[in-house]
Amino acid sequence: MNTRIISALIAPVAISIIASIGFAQTPAPQPSTPPTSLTSPAVSAPATTAASPNEAEMMKQMMELAKLNENHKLLADLAGSWSTSVKMMEPGKEPTVSKGSVTYKSIMNGRYFVGDHTGSMKMPGADGKMKDFTFKGMSTDGYDNVKQKFTSSWMDNMGTGIMTMDGTYDPATKTFTYTGEMEMMPGMKTPVRSVVKVTDKNHRTFEWYENRGGQEMKTLEIDYTRKK
Repeated sequence: MNTRIISALIAPVAISIIASIGFAQTPAPQPSTPPTSLTSPAVSAPATTAASPNEAEMMKQMMELAKLNENHKLLADLAGSWSTSVKMMEPGKEPTVSKGSVTYKSIMNGRYFVGDHTGSMKMPGADGKMKDFTFKGMSTDGYDNVKQKFTSSWMDNMGTGIMTMDGTYDPATKTFTYTGEMEMMPGMKTPVRSVVKVTDKNHRTFEWYENRGGQEMKTLEIDYTRKK
């Protein structure tokens, strides 16, 4: 979808809102050695006084923070279509294996990557018998220059919530690690962690861990193979 016309129309309003927010609060200081990225945007702190911030400097900083960097390029390798082999695990039971696929597309000039996930699994029906169920999910991955963290969101047709996670990247092992929490039932929040290991541009592995009763256990593993 082409958003240039819409962006041109809302830009003055957005800038006005941003400036208002800037006058209401001082930006949080950035860590001197961020552990969550390969590189961080070179942004100098805006010149401010006790009376009022320097609006021009603040806008300059925000423009710098809006630029793409090496962290966004890391995510660019997601773009394309992949076959998935899904293994679901429960304590004391044999893992169940299913097949699926996902297509990742770049949006907003490479700032985010949206994944359209499809799979098939066995689920109990109204009569209690196991039936084939078509699984649909959507993910959004990006890198937040303000937080200096990778970010990911997830939604699917097995619920109505949107889960968000923050992550880091280890260039030595080519591994992304995300943490967050899910709430399957009201008030029942479960700490979760996901690990994405990049083997090469055509292969990667996703691992999902849940904290159950104070003990973390792996409940899901997905192997990704790029389609040719």
